[in-house]
Amino acid sequence: MPKDVLYLKIANSVTEQINSETLQFGDRLPSLRSAQKLYNVSLNTIKQAYMELESRSLVESRPKYGYYVSQTSQRKLALPSVAKMKVWEGENSPEDLVGKVFGTIAGTDVTQFALGIPGKSLLPVAKMKKCMIEVIKRKSDSGTNYEPVQGSESLRREIAKWSIVMEGKITEDDLVITSGAMNGVYNCLMAVTQPGDSVAVESPVYFGILQAIQLLGLKAVEIPTHPITGVDLDALKKVLPKLSACCFVVNYNNPLGFQMPDENKKELVRMLTEHNVPLVEDDVYGNIYFGAGRPKPCKFYDEAGIVMWVGSVSKTLAPGFRVGWVAPGKFKEKIIRQKLVQTVSSPSLFSDVIADFLEHGRYDHHLRMFRKKLYANYLQIQKSVTQYFPDNTKVSEPKGGFMLWLELDKRICTEDLYDEAVNQKVNFAPGRMFSQYNQYQNCMRLNYALEWTDRVESDLEKLGKMIKNRI
Repeated sequence: MPKDVLYLKIANSVTEQINSETLQFGDRLPSLRSAQKLYNVSLNTIKQAYMELESRSLVESRPKYGYYVSQTSQRKLALPSVAKMKVWEGENSPEDLVGKVFGTIAGTDVTQFALGIPGKSLLPVAKMKKCMIEVIKRKSDSGTNYEPVQGSESLRREIAKWSIVMEGKITEDDLVITSGAMNGVYNCLMAVTQPGDSVAVESPVYFGILQAIQLLGLKAVEIPTHPITGVDLDALKKVLPKLSACCFVVNYNNPLGFQMPDENKKELVRMLTEHNVPLVEDDVYGNIYFGAGRPKPCKFYDEAGIVMWVGSVSKTLAPGFRVGWVAPGKFKEKIIRQKLVQTVSSPSLFSDVIADFLEHGRYDHHLRMFRKKLYANYLQIQKSVTQYFPDNTKVSEPKGGFMLWLELDKRICTEDLYDEAVNQKVNFAPGRMFSQYNQYQNCMRLNYALEWTDRVESDLEKLGKMIKNRI
């Protein structure tokens, strides 16, 4: 039998086992070597068969662990809808709702599904503490002196060395240290826009980006966004001549969790370069991948210097340190001047602690454990939502990060549901926070970067019951 037919025969055989539920979601497929012996074929044929199954979204590869039956293969709930392009004025800022949700940040007795920060139990707190003590001992000034306006040289060097995904395209001189990713995004937008300008964002969009746009006196243009492939490039193309900038999260977007395909990233950068429209790329979730490796950012495809690549350790290591960075391309000098006026310099102690963590490989080790826990949590929360929430619930399918986007029955108002849930010590982010318009009222975002306990499971069941009681 020809090899090209043989690999399809193996792929079809596994597909039938998945469809009949002989192989179920989360089951591990035989290793490449085991499958080679099982089917008595070459290793290359098995690789082709598994790649074919991956292309059908029936299996997924996990680095060092093998191939597993994917959640997509036995998906029972539909994907969330894509919002239509809104062109009318009359924005309704979600600021009141954002303030209300952030008011619970200090609540220790609330199951925290709302805020986009990892739980303390998932962070290497003890190792960070030890690292900080060692750094203070080494510093003659105990971290009291200014560092360069561009940021700590050692931190910039470590970030550049560590950014393997950029394949050497980023050097320490290309980077500016910021006070977290949002400070980076804000400074980038300030550098390339004037009050009254229009900035394209995803829809739904992270509410922090909406707030930054509003504070700078800019107009947000919400672009329809698919929960798997991301921003609708055709819709973006139609409004490009009116835009001064774009601000997107293309890798494990908040709140949808999609990973934009590489060909779409290339096309996006090509379109923006042609129209000379800068892109502020918030890539803060890029290292929290569930697949085989870290996805390329749009910055990788940028030859003209128009992509401003923003990152931080706030979502992975130390939210309170407020250590972020930006590779601003041709806008670097403007960013440095703005930083000099705003903050003069970053806190040198925190920069040195993060640099030390990177230099000695501790961050890579932590990320491997972190991703493993988050993927296990993702499987748990998908299973729980399927089990406890109404059958017409629509759920996103994140490829990384730690956000789950839910679209509920149209009769549900998650803003009203929020008050009831908080009274029962359960928290989530209502959908209206993620748009400047009155939309996504029947949606919610759940954070699953928390220690998975019986209480977490029980509170999801509780939330599901509240929703069912409202239908």
